[in-house]
Order: sequence, then C-alpha cells, then structure tokens
Amino acid sequence: MVYLVGAGPGDIGLITVKGRRCLEEADVVVYDFHLNAQVLNYINHEAEFIYAGKRGGQHSRTQDEINEIIVTKALEGHIVCRLKGGDPFVFGRGGEEAEALAEAGVRFEVVPGISSAIAAPAYAGIPLTHRKYSSSFAVIPGYEDMTKGESAIDWSKLATGVGTLVFLMAIKNIEELTKKLMLNGRPAETPVAIVRWGTRADQTTLIGELGNIAEMVRERDIRPPAVMVVGDVVRLRDKLKWFEDKPLFGVRVLVTREHAEGFSSLEALGAEVIEFPTIAVVPPVDWGPLDKAIEGIAGGGRVPDWLIFTSANGVRFFFERYFELGHDVRSLAGIKLCAIGQVTAARLQAMGLRVELTPEKSRAEGLLEALKGLSGRDNLEGLKFLLPRAEVAREVLPDGIRALGGEIDLPVAYRNVVPETQGKRLRRFLREGRISVVTFTSASTFDNFLKILGPEALEMLKEVRIAVIGPVTASAVEAAGLKPEIMPATATVSAMVRAVEQSFTSGS
Repeated sequence: MVYLVGAGPGDIGLITVKGRRCLEEADVVVYDFHLNAQVLNYINHEAEFIYAGKRGGQHSRTQDEINEIIVTKALEGHIVCRLKGGDPFVFGRGGEEAEALAEAGVRFEVVPGISSAIAAPAYAGIPLTHRKYSSSFAVIPGYEDMTKGESAIDWSKLATGVGTLVFLMAIKNIEELTKKLMLNGRPAETPVAIVRWGTRADQTTLIGELGNIAEMVRERDIRPPAVMVVGDVVRLRDKLKWFEDKPLFGVRVLVTREHAEGFSSLEALGAEVIEFPTIAVVPPVDWGPLDKAIEGIAGGGRVPDWLIFTSANGVRFFFERYFELGHDVRSLAGIKLCAIGQVTAARLQAMGLRVELTPEKSRAEGLLEALKGLSGRDNLEGLKFLLPRAEVAREVLPDGIRALGGEIDLPVAYRNVVPETQGKRLRRFLREGRISVVTFTSASTFDNFLKILGPEALEMLKEVRIAVIGPVTASAVEAAGLKPEIMPATATVSAMVRAVEQSFTSGS
C-alpha cells in the first residue's frame, strides 16, 4: 500500500489529520526537501527513511528512480508513505507516481495537502478571491523554459482572462514572466507580491508592481522558494496581514526534549518550535530492583513511609510497571506521596492520588528542608523512603536523607539515553542564524546536545540565546564556557516558556 501524502507548505500545523495518520502507519517514508522536517517526528521511528529531495535544481534521485523505489517497497509488502511538500497533485509530480503505481498493480491512496499556492498568500494577508477584487484565480508553474519556441501556456488569455495569478517556482524566470504578462495586456501598475518561505518563521513578503517587481527581487536578492501573486487582491495585504504581525513572528525556538507540548503558547504568538530531542527515555536494563521494591509495597517487607517522585517520567514508568505486575492503588494506603515540581505532582493527581508534599523549591535541597519541616524535627530517623528514578541521577537527595538518619531505596525506573538522530539540518540552521533560542530542560539535554552536534556545537551556540530551566542546568552550560541568558525563577517548563516569551516581547 502506498499513500501519496501532501505535507503542506511548512507550518507544522497544516498537515492534515489523515496525512499524519498515514505517517504513523508507514514502514517506509520517501520524503522531499521542501517540507518542515518536524513532520518526520510523526513517523514510526522503526520506519525506513529515504530522502528524495530536490533543492536548487539538484536532484538526489531522478523521478524514474523515485517511482521505482515506491513500487519496489510496496511490492515487498511495506506500507509506504510518499511524503511531498504542499499537495502531491499540484506541480508535485504525484500524478506520475500514481501512474507508476497503477501500472504495477500497487494499491494507493492520495491524501491532499495544503498547497503553497493558497497558503503562502493567506499567511501574507492576501485572499486569492474577493468579491470586490477578483472572482477567479489560476496557479501557473513559473519554471517553464522561456527560450523554447512554443509555450504550454496561452499567455494572451491568461494575462487578462483571470483575476488573480499565482506563480510557483517563479523567481528564476521572474523577468521573463512579468514581461510576458505586460506584453499580453496586463497593466504594468498591477500589484504583485512575492512571498518567500510562506507560513514559516522566516516568511518574507515583498510588494511591488508588475513593471518593477523583477528589479526589486534582484536588488533584495530574493531567492527560491517563493510564490508570486499578481492581481488587485494584493492591495488587501496592508489591512489583512496577520501572521507577520504576531509578537513572536520570526522567532525559532529549539526544544531539546522529546515532547514540545508545553511550548504551544509560543507557537500561538507566532514562533516556530523545532523539536530536536537529545534525550530518549527508555525502560531499565533490568526490572529486578524496581519489581522488588514494588512487591515490598504490596506486602513482603517493611513498607516505605514516603514514595518520592522527582520527575513525570518516574511516575509514568513506576506505575506502568506497578500495574503490569497486577497491583492497584489500594496497596499504597498509608504511604505518603511526595513530588518535586508541579508537573510531577499534576501527573500523580491526574491518577487520583493525593500528593502530601510538593516543595516550593523544585530541587533536592528544597525537598530536604520541607521533609524536616513536615516531621517537626531536625532528622529523619526511623523513616523509610522509596525513590524510583533515572539510572543516572544526582545524589544530593539520597545523601541528604541518609545524613539525616533516614533509609532510602533507589531502584532504577527508567534510563535517559542519547537518541539516534542526525543533526545535519540543525547544524545548517545554526550556521545560518535561523535559530533564535535554544532551550535546555536538564543538564543531560545540554550534554547530549554537544555529543550529537560534535565539536562545533559550542561555537554555534555562542550566536544564539540559551534558555535553561533552572540552576543545575545553568551550571552545566556555564561549565562549558557559555552563558545562559534566560532562566525562570521557578524551575518548570511553563515558567521557562514564559521567560522566553518575555525575553523577546520586552525587547531585551
């Protein structure tokens, strides 16, 4: 089975629900250059990735080779997703790929995508039709060879017979295209818009007239990819532009953890959030120590007085294993729950569990002070603690509890590992100055970032703002010779996101 899927023009939110579902099901993904690489996060990571991109006239594979790949992979029994920028049937050669599949007897489905022909103008504040300005529009390829004798386009009818003209891939031939339109009756004063990287954080819109837009493009060195809109509807941009007026328009935020849900408020303000996870959270190599601790809770030894969670991952892995072993929450009766951080506490509360203690300071030191205050004494003698945690973790809390006379068990509930990921695109973005701020939610995310990107990572980070979640992460960054510019007063993701927002909107 092959899905021919349109990924949309760039904004990650513009992929369709069905397109995302096809990506999640695919065993093999054959993808293009002109799409937001964040779309690849929706792909099953066990899938085979095959790059078939075309950039600047350089093709990594011929169209015949791409056809052969998708046919062969499908005939081998795979679910194949042919992922294309924009819409597969709008100058995307999806029709040719569908023909090849049909001729080979391979089942396929077409999942339409949002074309840059309509999305880029919309994000620039230009409606293609409007009752007062235009009741028709045409989409035209701008890459036709202007030196050939006969054109596939009837310029005499196109120039004046359609209200709004949208040219895709027109920058290279813009001088010839505009001349053709004027020679065939379109007035030189006709408004024209050039929208580069439409729907992206680095969207640029240039407004001119048919008679001067080619010169303006040359003077400002506007390069592909860009959409050209010709027609009176361009006059509406001053009134209707919305995307470029957002407070965080143009800001790219790099998130170095697995999920970026907490950063959605930045997207709502116009920022583009790029996920580049530097940590993958996986189960422990050996469940034995955690299983023993769980069985102790259920009866078979001394039950802990306190069950401490220092992260939402600790909650997730502990309770997944707890329930898998056949236990339920009744076995927790009499055990007090402690959570470091509001997010961790919220995860427990969502399960219907009462959190007895959440220290004001989301660090081990803060928890030790809170435990002493709760017990009403200067020591923790006679108390037993259970802390399911990461394989590698700070020893401040365990050492502090032992120093105060308490007993603590530290079974490994999960491991943080460096994911198998490629940093080629991210390196290019950093070198080109296209990342505004990099966020680190732990010392591990920072250390792994350096491992993945290699020796040049430190030099590239000097050119961007660095945001850290708290003092521990800040110390790791400073130890590498860098200076964090953004750190919230409270060590939570939501507080860090607010601090990032304020750092850009305040003009600092």
